[in-house]
Amino acid sequence: MIAAIKAPGANTRGLLAYLYGRGTHDEHFDPHIVAGFAMLGAAPEDRYLSDTEWGEIAQRVVAAAGIVPAGDDLACRWIAVRHADDHIHILATTVREDGRRPQLHDSGIRVGDACREIEKDYGLRRLKKGDRTNTRRPTQAEMHKAQRLGWEQTSKDWLQDRIRAAIPHATSAEELLAYLEAEGIRVKAKRGPSGDLLGYAVGRPGDLNKDDEQIFHPGGKIAPDLSLPKIKARLESSQPEEHPTARRAQPTTPWNQATDALDALHTDLADDARAQAHITALGELIEATAQKAPADLRAELHAASKAFTHAQRSQIRAEDRAAHTLRNAARDIAHTATGPDGSALAALVAGLVWAAIVAGRWHEAKGHAHQADAARQALQHLQSATDHALTPELTDLAQRQPKEETRRTLARDVRAAIPEHAERIITDTGWPALATVLADAEARGHKPHQLLKEAAAQRELATACQPARVLIARIQHTGRNPTPNRRAAAARLRTTTTAPHPPLGPDFAQPMAATTAPAEQHRRPRR
Repeated sequence: MIAAIKAPGANTRGLLAYLYGRGTHDEHFDPHIVAGFAMLGAAPEDRYLSDTEWGEIAQRVVAAAGIVPAGDDLACRWIAVRHADDHIHILATTVREDGRRPQLHDSGIRVGDACREIEKDYGLRRLKKGDRTNTRRPTQAEMHKAQRLGWEQTSKDWLQDRIRAAIPHATSAEELLAYLEAEGIRVKAKRGPSGDLLGYAVGRPGDLNKDDEQIFHPGGKIAPDLSLPKIKARLESSQPEEHPTARRAQPTTPWNQATDALDALHTDLADDARAQAHITALGELIEATAQKAPADLRAELHAASKAFTHAQRSQIRAEDRAAHTLRNAARDIAHTATGPDGSALAALVAGLVWAAIVAGRWHEAKGHAHQADAARQALQHLQSATDHALTPELTDLAQRQPKEETRRTLARDVRAAIPEHAERIITDTGWPALATVLADAEARGHKPHQLLKEAAAQRELATACQPARVLIARIQHTGRNPTPNRRAAAARLRTTTTAPHPPLGPDFAQPMAATTAPAEQHRRPRR
């Protein structure tokens, strides 16, 4: 049950005309009062929820709102009108019979809490308690206007998507507004006498009022985290040391840098403010990745980015400076990633899957039900993108698997490094591909035993349907560079090709706590 509380107005006659009218799309039928300030009980009429039940619900709602405190005969006058099966409208004056004003402060929170109790008492669908972090639902007028103009989204939803898409491209609020203007968005800035930016509003081209004037929406009205103060905190508290385009000469790719930056999310969750900052920046990284990903991955990644927006905000105030590395990684991808590097991009998408799981667990632990749901929805899209991108690579790696003797030696590495999951890994259909990845890494001078221990410590395996796939992406990412000592690689160099192949992503089941235990050290037998 959703309570939509409208701002006070003066046109009571117009509101009554709407309540008892046919509606803009003939959606109102049999309008009638089911409750009011002095009502007799109405006979049951509709078992979906009878008039009596709607009347009882209305009584509880007006009491929770502060319109009619229990036992107060001098409270505001009100009626509840039902003109459809699934909702009622409550019309109330905001002056009491004794001339005083009702106490309506925080009425929305109280009504929301009452609705949660009503859902339980009447056996209705149980919604999650609100926390003032969600965006406002589109009004009927906004939805009808979008339908009339042939738009798939209302103006606020459309503008929200464009602002979030622009954030990874900007390092300040001024840059953000300039980027939006360049993209064709109408921008209206509010400035002080000194020229300082004090506020902003944006408009969708073609969204005009009855006088053919552009309609503008303040950022904070579009979404709670898009107000100017919050935009400035996110963008201007974590400035890069240099402009992102100056980093093109570095040997590592933006995709690799972003995967490395994700480690900060996993290791910096003890402090709530820092954790919230990293999760906010994670959403920016998902968006930047979606913009630069190949066309066949873009739809799922954009869907993940959109789903994750609510996970980016909570009542916990973020310490934005803590997310400096992760946010700059998103900017680097937005500015310098000219084309996808298949191997590094795959590792990043796999890392985003695990990061979404970590973010969802943190929100769930904090009691952030809506945010945890948003992270789970994003996770589904990220998993689909990973599976779509990496299935062909799994086949290719399996076809290059090392000889049986080498696989047996690598199996001993697995049993020594991750004993509690060893049999699941070795019997996994992805084991031949993992063996190839381990052999390739050893050919570059790495120790498979050590790579396995590190990967298992950073990516839990207890809930993985295919644990071998979980390990592959991390191992190929950490083992992508050669090491100075290459003696251990000589024996296996003849059994595999030396060209590295793209890593594969994890296949996670539902989130659980990590259960990886330390493995005992072992010595590789001489060959």
